[in-house]
Formats: sequence, structure tokens, C-alpha cells
Amino acid sequence: MINTDGRKRVVIEGITPIIDNGAFPIKRVVGEEVTVAADVFADGHDELQAALMYKPVSERTWSETLMRKKENDRWMASFSIEEMVTYSFMVCGWIDAFSTWRKALLIKKEAGQDVDIELKAGGSMMRKTASRADSGCRKRLLYLAEIVENDHDPENAVAVATGDELVNLMGMFPDRTFESRSAVYRVDVERVRALYSSWYELFPRSCTNDPARHGTFKECAKRLGDIANMGFHIVYLPPIHPIGRQNRKGKNNTVIAQPGDPGSPWAIGSAEGGHKSVNSELGTMEDFTSLVEKAAELGIEIALDIAFQCAPDHPYIAEHPEWFRKRHDGSIQYAENPPKKYEDIVPFDFECDNWKTLWNELKSIIDFWIDKGIRIFRVDNPHTKAFLFWEWLIKEVKESHSDVLFLAEAFTRPRLMQRLAKTGFSQSYTYFTWRNTRWELSHYLGELTETGLRDYFRPNFWPNTPDILPEFIQYGGRPAFVLRLLLAGTLCSNYGIYGPAYELCVKEALPDKEEYADSEKYEIKNWNWNSADSLRKLITRLNRIREENPALQTMWNIRFFETDNEFLMYYAKTTSDLSNVVFVIANLDPFHKQSGWVQVPFEEFEIPENQSYLVHDLISNNKYVWYGSRNYVELDPKILPVHIFKVNRKLKRENDFDYYF
Repeated sequence: MINTDGRKRVVIEGITPIIDNGAFPIKRVVGEEVTVAADVFADGHDELQAALMYKPVSERTWSETLMRKKENDRWMASFSIEEMVTYSFMVCGWIDAFSTWRKALLIKKEAGQDVDIELKAGGSMMRKTASRADSGCRKRLLYLAEIVENDHDPENAVAVATGDELVNLMGMFPDRTFESRSAVYRVDVERVRALYSSWYELFPRSCTNDPARHGTFKECAKRLGDIANMGFHIVYLPPIHPIGRQNRKGKNNTVIAQPGDPGSPWAIGSAEGGHKSVNSELGTMEDFTSLVEKAAELGIEIALDIAFQCAPDHPYIAEHPEWFRKRHDGSIQYAENPPKKYEDIVPFDFECDNWKTLWNELKSIIDFWIDKGIRIFRVDNPHTKAFLFWEWLIKEVKESHSDVLFLAEAFTRPRLMQRLAKTGFSQSYTYFTWRNTRWELSHYLGELTETGLRDYFRPNFWPNTPDILPEFIQYGGRPAFVLRLLLAGTLCSNYGIYGPAYELCVKEALPDKEEYADSEKYEIKNWNWNSADSLRKLITRLNRIREENPALQTMWNIRFFETDNEFLMYYAKTTSDLSNVVFVIANLDPFHKQSGWVQVPFEEFEIPENQSYLVHDLISNNKYVWYGSRNYVELDPKILPVHIFKVNRKLKRENDFDYYF
């Protein structure tokens, strides 16, 4: 910000964290801190002070905390987010005349120079400060000013002038007449579930024990108890709307559907309704709201897929043909992502002349489902819609419903994914799905957590989706499923799985593709929920570990450490007070046993260097006594490819060992 008063000498620049010079707000959840840094300096050699000012935007009064000076004129301070409202913050700086005077006084005194004039100047400054002080402090300042100005013992006058009492009093009432202030920046605050969540994707139509019969909301409600018992926070449902008849896809995405083929849920709309209707084969709207209520009773939430696109027979096509792009032959343009074609889907035209009406109608869809009790939306392919639209829609929704969360499903170019996060999406899909080696994972996590991305891009790690069956788990089999699950749930505080397929380690893919064979997107599946091969127990254990260890409930505390084996990845997460310390060591090779030595940084984790400490594997429940900074690990992927160690930094006394063993 350019000062218009030439007497404001302090310069403030290089403020972090801000996004695109303040064009977008940074993000936090309730309970997190905002740590602000800035370069604050002025001409000459005067001493300075800087302060961080902050408040909820609706309040008039600013709170303030003094900033601490670091190296090279860098200043820093923090404040805590206590309410789920938008916050404002700014940095201010001013010449600290008293500290400048005090410093010069001490230099002259130590040099043996006469300081009588300096003491008189200091007394005058103290009297001016007294005029700004409250009555109690005013009397004390005037008393001390009298000593500084008139004490016949210069040694005593200097001692008073440089003493802690006077420093504190003068610091309470500084002269900030020519204070410089930065621009004001925003913090968007969301509920904790934006930072810490576990998702389970489920197709309601497959909640049936008969693949020839369509599942219902009522049957889906019966599955919620098992999902809640596994420890998931969110059950995500693909679109639940009527599915188009025209150009309906058949099994395995065949162009022509056979009688009885249910079609893709993402081909939304038919004669029976559109985005504000439910597929009658699933049940009624009342059945759906009962499902939402049942989830709430179990302590979980229903997330709904929002796909802003239409089947060719969606009512919007006839009612608002101007919202859709036409080809040169006059036919409507269906969706394409060459070489893929989606003949059963028609995209909206966000460049149409009637775009404002389109925007308002799409927002009304979100409002409709909010009224039905939905507070979390997974948005399909948001990168194919206008960024300005999302910025407007999310802001409008959150003004009325600040607890609503949006997950951006956008496996696309980095800049597009990042822009969506800036526009307001609470969470974002990521490239974790394809990061497999130690280098790939550690560098990607570094990008997410150690750069400016961390202030607006909240990752959500999915090892699979209905669209994506990665090669790693296709070929790695059950050990790969276990590995990627435990990595997703410990590397990232938000993670999700395409549930039944992951539980049952389904790895059959279309030839030479990362796509499921006989995909549930195009047919009803009959899942064997009670299979002995299910990963349910492991998933339940992982979610319990996450719930019991606060260190795993945030994204921003991860640290990677070296091992002597490239197939072993070793990282730690801790709470700020080190009351919860978790080490994770993973064998990234799903085929072979791997072993090696890991280095424990004693000082960083405040582990006594010459004392044994206990590491408790929270997955296997095995316990190990470690000693020294180097310790040996061995992981067989056929048994367990990952250690999740809770670290007890001090062993109990000998008569307390039963507590551990």
C-alpha cells in the first residue's frame, strides 16, 4: 500500500501468507493459527515496532499482537482462528522513538559521554506518553519522568530510563501518529471437517443382494451402520437423479444400452425430472431425506455429487436450449474429451448469452439440496466450468450456509486445480493416485505442504475412484491395496476410497487401461459385503488410529527423513507440543520384503539421547524398544507393508511395564 502522508517512513512489504497479492483469501479451519510474516523497515537507523492486527470482518474493533523481529528485517506473529467466520488481518509498523532514544542513551553512556541533554529529551518523551495513558499509568510515568529529568545522580537516572518498568509502560502507549499500514487481507474459515475427513463412496443402486434388482435409499440406509462402524466421516453418493434414456450407455461404456441397463448416474435428467429430482428406482424424496437423517443419527454425513451437465432428454434441453452449444448441423454438442466421447452427456455453455440465468439456476440446485440436509458436495469435473462461476456460487452459498463444503474432482493440469482451490473449493483431488516412489511422494508432499499451496489448496488423497483403477494396485494385488490405503490415511488428513471395490481389493481392469472392467458406473453390482478377504478390519483400524492421534488430523506437520533403502519411506507427524508423535515407515515394494536403517532425530522430538524409548505399532499392536538414533526395520508386504508407530519418548519405570506389555 502506498502511503499518502510523506511522514510515514516505515515500509511494509513481502507479506505472507497472501494469495495473488490478496486477490483471494487464504484458508483455515476453526482452531488453526495464521502465522503472518512481513518485511518491515525504514530509512536510517531508528528502531521500529510492528504489529499484526486481526478481527472477524463483522467486528469493528481490531485485536493486535506485536510481531517478533527475525533476520533481515523480517517480522512475524500469529493469531488463532476461534470462530467460523471470515477474518481480516493487516500489518502495521511505526518508528519506536523511545527504543531509538534508549539505545542511543546507552551507547553514549558506555562511551563516557555526557547524557544530560538526552535525559531531558527522554523525560519530555515520557510526559507526552503520559498524556495518552490511563490515570494509573499516567501518574507512574510522570513520576519516572521527574527522576529521569532531574535526578542528581546520572547513574540512577539512566538506570530508571533503561529499566524494565519504564520500557513496559512506554510500550503500552506508543506514539503511532505516523504509523504505516498494509492492505487488509482475508481469511476464509471453514469447519474442521474441511481439514480432517475420511470419505467412503457408495452407489445406492448397488445396495442390493440381487444384481437384477435396483437398490434403494432404504437399503442404502441399512449399509450406513457398517460404514459408520468403520470410522468414516462422510458417505459420498454419486448422482441420485433420473438417468437419461436417450443415448444411455450400456455395460462397460458400450454405446448402445441393452434392456435393463441402468445407465451412468452422471447422465442426468429424463422425462421424470432433472437435478432437483431423485431417480424413482432409488425411492422417493422422503426416502432420501430419511437416509440423510439416519446418517446424522450415526454421526456421519451424506455428501452428494453435483454434476452440472445433462442427458440429452433432460428437461433443461427443451426448456432452455440457449444454455447449450450447437454444432454446425444444428444438433446439440455432447461432451467429449478426445479420444473419449460421452454421447449420453451434454455440457452447459458458459459463454451463452443467457449466462446469468444459467448461473442462478445452477445455484438453485445447490440451494435445493441444502434444504434437504446436504452440507457437503463433491463437484464433478469443475475445471470444465467457468472459474468466475465457481467463485460467485461458492461465495453466495457460504454467505447463507458457512458450514457447506465443496470437494473439487479435477484430475487435470496443476494450474486449473490450483485456481479452483482459490475460487473457494474446500478440498481438492490430487495426483497422489499416481505417485508411487519415495521421491515422487516426498516431493509431491513437499509441494503441497511447504509452498504457498498450503494456504489455499487442501488435498484429499484417493487411492482409487470409479473412474480410476491405478496400475500400481492392479498389479500389486492385496499388498498394494493395503499400502496405498495406509499411505493415503497417514500422509494426508483428508482421504477417501471408492468403498466396496477397495474393501474387496477389486483389481480387474479393462485391457491396457486404468479403468475397472464391468464398471459400477454402468451396471448394478452385487458386492459380497461379508467376504473373508475384505479389508474392513484394517480400514476400521486405520480410521481409529487417525481419530486417536491428533498428529494425523492435520496436513501441515509432515516431515520426511532419509533411510538407507530407496523402497523404505519414513516420515513423522507430531502435535505442536509433542504430546503426540507418530512415525510412519512404509515398504513401497508390494512384492518383496525390504529392510533398512532409519535415523531418529533426537533433538527434534526431544527424546533423551542416552535413554531407551518405546515405539508401538498401532496396526499390528507390536511394541519395540529402540535405543540410539539408528534403528533397524523390516517390512514384509505379504504380512504388513507399513509401520504406524506411536512414539513414547520415555519408557515407564520397570514396575509400570505391564501398561505397555
